[in-house]
Parts: sequence; C-alpha cells; structure tokens
Amino acid sequence: MTQWQSQQVTLAEDDNLTVVPRENCQIVTETSEQSVTLPYLVYIPESQKLLLLVTCGFPHQVNLMTSDDLGITWSDPRPILPDDPEKRSWLGLGITWLGAGRLALAASASPPSGDMRFRSYSDDCGQTWSDPVPIQRTSDGIEWHQWDPWLVDSDPETGEASRIAETGYISLPENEPCPRGGYSQAMIRFSEDLGRTWQDEIRPPQWHKADEVALCRAGNGTIVAACRINQPKPYWYDIDHYEGFGFSLSKDDGLTWSDVQVFYEWGRHHPSMVRMPNDDIVMTYVVRKGYPDTADGYPQFGIEAIVSHDHGETWDMAHRYMLSQWKGNAKGEAPELEADFRAKWPRWFASCQATSTQLLPDGTLLTVFGTGYRSAPTEHGHCSPRDVGLVRWMINE
Repeated sequence: MTQWQSQQVTLAEDDNLTVVPRENCQIVTETSEQSVTLPYLVYIPESQKLLLLVTCGFPHQVNLMTSDDLGITWSDPRPILPDDPEKRSWLGLGITWLGAGRLALAASASPPSGDMRFRSYSDDCGQTWSDPVPIQRTSDGIEWHQWDPWLVDSDPETGEASRIAETGYISLPENEPCPRGGYSQAMIRFSEDLGRTWQDEIRPPQWHKADEVALCRAGNGTIVAACRINQPKPYWYDIDHYEGFGFSLSKDDGLTWSDVQVFYEWGRHHPSMVRMPNDDIVMTYVVRKGYPDTADGYPQFGIEAIVSHDHGETWDMAHRYMLSQWKGNAKGEAPELEADFRAKWPRWFASCQATSTQLLPDGTLLTVFGTGYRSAPTEHGHCSPRDVGLVRWMINE
C-alpha cells in the first residue's frame, strides 16, 4: 500500500481535537486508475481475515478485497456476482458477518426499467456467493432501500445469529413543501432465519425525514441508531451532501424509538459504530460540508470520530478525533460538464463517502472510507479515479 500523500488541511483551532498521525492512514487503491467506492469492512474472527466490499468501475460491479494480515496488505478487487448479460450497474450496499462461516451482502442493480435490489449469501467465509435473490419489499409492496449492514444478535452459547435487525428507507410522496426528491422515512424490521424472510417493518414516527440508519447494540442492551437526516430547509434544493445526522435509542429491542438528537444539521453523515470491550461506543462519519475553505479557495473534507461512554445516551462532541483530512481539487460548483469540463468540474468530486469501522484483536480500530481526492471528470460525467482509504487508530485512555 502507498502511504497517504494528500495535502494537509487547515482547520479552525480546536484544542480538544485529536488528530490521528498521517502515517496511520493509507490509500488501498492508489495504484488503480478505476473508480473504487462504497467500502464496507467486515472481520472474520475464526480466520482473523478482513473482507472489504467495494464497488468498482463503470458500469459499477460488486467486488471483494481480502487481507490476511489485519489490513497491512490487500488483494486486488475480484468480482463476486455472476456475469450479467445486461451489463447493468451494480452497487454493493453492506456486508454482514453472521458467524459459522456465513456472510450476507446487499446489492442494487440499475437496469433501464428501474432499480432492482438483491441479496447474496456466502457459507464459506466469502470464497463463493449465491446467485442474487430479490430483497423482500415492505408490507405494502414498496421497494426496500438498504444502505447499512445488519445488526446481528447471536446465541451466547453457539455464537450463531439468532435475530437480525435491518434498517431501510422509502421516499415519501411530495404532499407538503419538502426537499427535492421528497422526504424520507427510515424503517426497521427483524428476521429469525438469517435474513431469508422478514417480519413486517416498523416505521418509527421519530425517523420521519431520516434515511440511512446504522445500528449498534450497547452494553446495557439499548439499541443505538445513527440516523442520516434530510437537509434543513435552507439547503432543500442543494446536493445531498447537506444532509446531517443524529442518534435515536430503543430500550425495547427496536420496537419503539426516542426522538432523533441531532449531532449536525448538515454536512456530516455516513456513520459506522463499534462497541469497545469496555462498552464505550465509537462512531465514525464523513465530513462533506462544514470545514472552512483553504486560503486559496479550495474545499476541505475529512473523516471524524466521536465516543459515547454511557451506552449511547450522550456523546463526547468536545473531544472529536480527526482520522483523515484532505484538500479538494476544484473550486467550481457548476453541476454540468461543458466543453472545457476539466477546468469546471464540481468541487464536491473530491469529497468523502461512506465509513466502516471494525475492532481488531489487538484493541485497535480499523476505519475504511471513500475519497475522491484524485478525482476528475470523465467524458461521461463520472468522477474517476476514486479511492478507498483506511486508518488504524486507538481511542485515548
């Protein structure tokens, strides 16, 4: 792997911000010229192997990368779904370890007739995968949009998955003033057969105007939900990078939920959570908006983390961690690509996308994230290459 060589950003002074050393951050895909996006990380304890689900190229294809040395070196991406005669674009949307050699992942295909969402399973630690099967729709027949991995409750004696919680969302009809595309409604549902079938979903009213929801089981049994929320009114018609996020708690195994307590109204989202051995909860997330521009007018992006010491009830926002940081490579906001597009691509092309964090056996944390710090537009309007970075770090005692 190549060490991270991006520019050092300049942020407002913050005495309580812990900056992870730059040498702890590496770019896994820096020798590739293709787009590698949407990283999801999973750890297999039996073999001490890491699997990294990524989406590669145009049209997009679902790939896996593996590491046998806890993230020091990685295999090249390898496609894991059957050849598609229609050459549809596939996105990988979450991978979950189920124990006893089993994994599950979700994928979205985009044929001309509309989106299609599928799931695939592995019974041999990710070596081979089943043919995709359609993801069960909502109880009223609406397509289920998944983004985050499942929350798995395991049998304490066998270690096998006994109950799975899955979050998803739908877009609501535009029957009131709302953002472009309409408000979202996040939902949760449960399975007791490894995700083959699902109970009817619960639509918490507190999750109105939320979409992607990551889950974590706290040490006291509470389920913590980190909720991406629709952008506030001043940014209704801007890019969805203006969406924010907050947290919601359930004390009854996911049946009812507290109001969403907002961390950031806009500019930060894509959270991932890990419960530590001492029951602290670590949450990582992307910073797409909110940092000041550099002195020469370029945007700045980063990956941050916060910690809860009380099972998700409160979060130590005063002592954040800066895991990675970089400077954008364009100043313009123009969404269209004209004849001289290489001088006018949007400033958000270099931004971050997705975080996924795992606790390693030695007590360190490994966080993967998507970054476009090398990106430039292609003739088809895509931004490429895009990269996957990783940070190995620890929380302060």
